[in-house]
Parts: sequence; structure tokens; C-alpha cells
Amino acid sequence: MITDLIIKNFAIIDSLHVSFAAGFNVLTGETGAGKSIIIDAVNLLLGGRARGDVIRTGAEEATVEAVFDLQAESWVRQRLLELDLEDSGELLVRRVVARSGKNRVFINGSLVTLAQLRELTSRLVNIYGQHEHQHLQRTETHLELLDNFAGLKPQLAAYQEVFQQQRQLQQRLQALDTAERERQQRLDMLAFQQQEIASAKPIAGEDVELEQERALLQHAEKLAAASSGGYQNLYAGQGAVCERLGELAEQLEALQQIDPQLSPLATTLRNSLYELEDVAAQLRDYADKLDFEPQRQQQVEERLAVLTGLKRKYAPSIEELLTYQEQIEAELAELSDVEGLRAKLEKQLTESSAALRGVGEELSHLRQQAAELLAKTVEGELAALAMPKARFSMRLESLAEPAADGMEKGEFYLAANPGEKAQPLARVASGGELSRIMLALKRSAPEGDGVRTLIFDEVDAGIGGEAATAVGEKISRLGGEFQVLCVTHLPQVAAFASHHYQVAKDEVDGRTTTRLFLLEGDQRVTEMARMLGGAQISERTLEHARELIVGSTARIAG
Repeated sequence: MITDLIIKNFAIIDSLHVSFAAGFNVLTGETGAGKSIIIDAVNLLLGGRARGDVIRTGAEEATVEAVFDLQAESWVRQRLLELDLEDSGELLVRRVVARSGKNRVFINGSLVTLAQLRELTSRLVNIYGQHEHQHLQRTETHLELLDNFAGLKPQLAAYQEVFQQQRQLQQRLQALDTAERERQQRLDMLAFQQQEIASAKPIAGEDVELEQERALLQHAEKLAAASSGGYQNLYAGQGAVCERLGELAEQLEALQQIDPQLSPLATTLRNSLYELEDVAAQLRDYADKLDFEPQRQQQVEERLAVLTGLKRKYAPSIEELLTYQEQIEAELAELSDVEGLRAKLEKQLTESSAALRGVGEELSHLRQQAAELLAKTVEGELAALAMPKARFSMRLESLAEPAADGMEKGEFYLAANPGEKAQPLARVASGGELSRIMLALKRSAPEGDGVRTLIFDEVDAGIGGEAATAVGEKISRLGGEFQVLCVTHLPQVAAFASHHYQVAKDEVDGRTTTRLFLLEGDQRVTEMARMLGGAQISERTLEHARELIVGSTARIAG
């Protein structure tokens, strides 16, 4: 949802900041006041083409900014994270058009590409009117609208899963048929790697144990000197620590008969003596087990060098090296049996093609039924939108080969008047007709394209009276589910709005500028009266304006 729109130095707009709310927002004003300019500015935020002539006279650049509330836009928030853009629950889009031609786009303060802007904002806003972002003019979206109308996303997902499996099998078969030379080169390389690893016979954890052994061998003399010397000093040597502690312990034990306070000291000393004798024995055994063989150290170094070389070439650890060895052996077996693999893949491809045909035909059948129902539903809506004789349809044309979105392509067709031949909608519908058809589609399939902010421009072209009232009512009911912005000249449409804005053109310091006001109370009644009666506003037109507003409110409530 758009919460704020800021426009600076754009066409006749000097500086404009407006806040929009949820529901039905209507923009009205006299012809030439700048209503379409505001829509053009929003179009820039959707990635529309930027022309230097939109920059206000005397300025070097024009700026358009918008703030979008992303609370209900989980896909956009996820995409922001994937693009390393800040996600604060809002999307701040800023586009700068400069006379120098150095146009820039910013999203949440970061410079981005025009393609990234289009990708993100295309999920947020659709403009229905004479703009390059007119959704219905992109025929690739028609199947998506149909699938969403009929609730066929699960069936489409099932089809696409089988389609991807088939594509992968086709790619593997193609690789077999077109890369025989590469296959032989791959076989030779894998055979060499397998032989190199197998001849080394690595064992999991072996390198860690060898590293520990090497450290012992490198410091064997120090270890032997410390352990042997420790044994001598503690126990075996003349005047050893244990000998002297034993003599002292005997003295204290003899004297404890004279003074009992010496008893615990004698006991502690005797226990310490036992522990030191045990340490001395362990040092003796440790020294006896030390191996000073120089050839063993050389063996350890050579083995570690072999393992280090393998890890440097193939994997960072012995465990991963062994896993890689298993993968090599599996691929060798597969590449060595090309014909067996080809037969296996061909069988799988035949089964996958049959499965794809099955789910594809079921999806096609459901689409055909849904297309007929959608056409009837949309025609019913159009009848109340001043297009009672319009014939709307969706033509599904089978493809020569299954595609990612199904086994057919779909396109909307329209015959706006009796006796006319149905033509592709994107070619024959006017801006106003496109807006009304999109309004009918949104009424028929609310979640058709997933976009939550809808901007209608020229939706009231060529209609009036009860048809205009019907348009206003339908847009108002859409406003209960979506944020709707609508530019209109018809008071019957504006009367249904939740929020009414007036676009006005003023002269300030000899220059024309456009301003936008939120109208409330009598201000809104006055603007409605102007729309009803022109410049001459009478008490009668004011009363008529009040009746329109009250009647519209009652119609929606009823």
C-alpha cells in the first residue's frame, strides 16, 4: 500500500507531498490541473521510461518518491533480503531524473538498477489506463489471472514439478549424446583421481593421529630427558625427593607420640610421598616407551605429505576426501556404462513425459472450464459498466511442446460492440475500456494478480448516469479489500470514495504549480458541486452533491 507520495520539480509540480490511506481514494480536479501528471509520476516508480522533458523549467532534476507499507507483502520483503537491501517493514522508492541523463533509482537508501525497481514495484502497484504498465497489455499475465481466478495454483505447481523433472532428464540425455569426447576426458580424469586416492588408502582420523605422533617424535629428546630426569630426582637418585620426604615422615610419626598436633602433618606428608612415588613410577614407564627411531619420524613426515597433497587437491579433510572418493567411483560407474545409463534415462523420460501429459491435460481441462466461467462473470460485470454488449473471452491455444506454465498459451479477447469480430484485448481496447475490464476482472477474481494497490485512470471514459454510479460502487467495494486510487471526472464515481483529494492548479510568483488537497466536510461537497455544475455553484448543486454522497454511502452500507 502507498502511504506517502512526494513529487518535486516534475512537469508543473513544484513540490507536492500527499499521504494516502487504505480503501478507495479518489482524485478530482479541473481539466489540466495535473491529475494525469501525478499518475505519470507514479508510473516512474514502476520503472516507466524517464524523459528529460518532465523536469520542471529551471530545475536540473525531477524527483519522485513513495513509501510503501510492506506488512502484507511477504514476497517483497523476502526479495529485499535476497538483494541485501534493508527491510524495515517499509519500502522507500526514490527515482531521480536529471537533465544530464544520469538518472538514478534508490530503494531504502541503496542505489539499485531499473530492473530491480520494476521487479519489486510490479508486485505492489498496477496502473489501469494509458500507461506502459497497463497490466492487461502484457499477455503473459493472462494465464496467471485465469489460474488465480479458478484456484489452480496447486495443479500448476504439480505440473511445473513434473515439467522440471522432464527438463532435467532431457538435459542429461542431451549431455550424453553431445559430449562423448568430454565424457572420455572426464573418465580419464576421474580414473586418475580415483587411482591416486585409492593408492594412498586414507583412513578417517589418520592425519590427526599422525600430527600428534609427529609432535612427539620432534620433541622426543626433551621428553626423554624430562621423564628420566624426573624419575631420578623424585625416586632413584641419591638424596631423591622421595627419600628425603620418607625420612621426614618417619621423624614426625615418631614425634607424634610426644605431641599429637604433629599427627595430621605426618599423615599428609606420608600420603604426598605415596603420590610422588606413583608419579615417579609413571615417569619411568613413560621414558621406557619413548621411541627414538629416526626412520619412524621420516615415515610419518612422508605419510603426512601424501595426505596433505590429497587434501589440497580434492577435499579439506580426510572424511570429505573419502566422501569424494565414493562420488568419483559412482560417477565412474555411471560414465562407464553409457548405454545402460542412456536406456535408464530414456525410460525415465518416457515415464515423465506420460506423467506430464497427464497432469497437463488435467490442467488444460480445468483452464478451459475456468475460461468459460471467467468470461461469463466478466461480461456480467461489464454490463453494469456501460459495456452491456461487450463479449469477453479467453482463447487457449495448444502449444507444440509443453511449456513451463502449461500446454497452452492464453490471451484475452474482446468484441466491444455487437457485430464486431473479437480481437486480442491488448490491441483493440481503449484506455477507458481496459480500466473497466480490469475493474471487472478484479471484481471477478480479487486475487488474480496478487497486487494490493490499484490505480484507475480513465475508468469513467465514455460513461455517465447509472453506469457511472455502478462503476463507483464497484470500485468502492474493491476498496474494502485493496487500496484503490482513481482519477475521475464523474461525481457519481467520486461520491463513493473513502478519501477525496482535489488536484488544483495555482499561480505562485508568476509560475503555474499543481497542488493536492485532502477534502473533508463542506470542502468535499463544494468540489462535488463543481463537478456537477461547473464553475457556477448554486445551492441546488450543493444539495445535489450532498445527496450523492449520502446516497452512495447508503448504497454501500445496504
